[in-house]
Amino acid sequence: MEKSLDITKIYNHAAETIKNAILKGQYEAAKGVNRVQLFTYFAIGKYVSLNTRNGVWGTGALKAISERLRKILPGLRGYGETQLKEMRLFYEGWSFIDSKSSVATDNLTKDNSSVATDELQLIANVEDILGLIKIETPSAFPMEDYLKTPFTHHTVLLRKCKNNEERYYYMGRCVEEHMSVPRLEQVISEGEYKKAGKAPNNFIERIEDKNLARKAVMQFKDSYLLDFINTEEIGERDLQDIDERVVEQQIVHNIKKFIMTFGKDFAFVGNQYHLEIYSEDFFPDLLFFNRELNALVVVELKSGKFKSSYLAQLMTYLRILDDKVKKSHENPSIGIILCKEANRSFVEYVMQDYDKPMGVATYTTTKEMPEMLKDTLPDMDELKKLL
Repeated sequence: MEKSLDITKIYNHAAETIKNAILKGQYEAAKGVNRVQLFTYFAIGKYVSLNTRNGVWGTGALKAISERLRKILPGLRGYGETQLKEMRLFYEGWSFIDSKSSVATDNLTKDNSSVATDELQLIANVEDILGLIKIETPSAFPMEDYLKTPFTHHTVLLRKCKNNEERYYYMGRCVEEHMSVPRLEQVISEGEYKKAGKAPNNFIERIEDKNLARKAVMQFKDSYLLDFINTEEIGERDLQDIDERVVEQQIVHNIKKFIMTFGKDFAFVGNQYHLEIYSEDFFPDLLFFNRELNALVVVELKSGKFKSSYLAQLMTYLRILDDKVKKSHENPSIGIILCKEANRSFVEYVMQDYDKPMGVATYTTTKEMPEMLKDTLPDMDELKKLL
């Protein structure tokens, strides 16, 4: 009987403690501090994690506590047993941003049991759950995207993605595209993360801001389908530089299609953009500005196979852009070689000695695709009618 009373007292105290956090979180959120609502779930998740993973509350605790919450906060929604488990998942998945986390819930051992006991003893008397956490931004962690991603989306990311890099990618997509939960689940199941960020590059090594480097990596694919380029016209030309000019002209003529293919947040600056240094003139093929990366992006077109000399050419453009064109508030310029063929291992090998951020991607046109694959593409006229 006495043990039953003790458990009741523990559950009642836990419900009161969570209630206080809920009310404070709602008050702060009402003032427009939306991140507090997310951190409320994070803090409650920690409170639940530390008490359930160590057996302090016992079996059936979350169900009992959620029932008490409904009684002391009539009409309360979103704090049932399932939701409390999701908050625990939310905390445990992102616990590394909590600098007060002295116990990693998935690494508890007998060696640190005394630490766990001390922290739980402290928690037993805490009325302000938000005081249990202290949020810090680790290197390369996308805190802005984290705060803008809804809680339910976070739980999908933590359940369905295998690692943090994959979560960061879809988190950014959620923010940019305002994805619904079903849409997020769809793009994860289709493996879109595996399709992005595969172009050989040196962004991680050459961009100091690691969060920005990660965004740059995910911004560019290793291959693009440029279905608006007339390959028959290119094939009639004998000189390689003329071939590349044809590609350039068709891209400029279809610049909207190219930007849609290349990615979001690109603004076209110009083609054959004039650069001059020490009375020497240079004309990079295509120049863009990417709002997400806050950086100029120069794209150099090559109609044949990748050559190491292309990187030296690109390096020259990037240095002049950074010295003469880049604004003081912008990030260092990024260069992309867009060619017909590229040996990934060779590209990565020769790229090691260049200190400017650059990558290499390939392109394909519709006429060069296998017939079976070509047949799967939608007819553009029919698609326009449907839209």
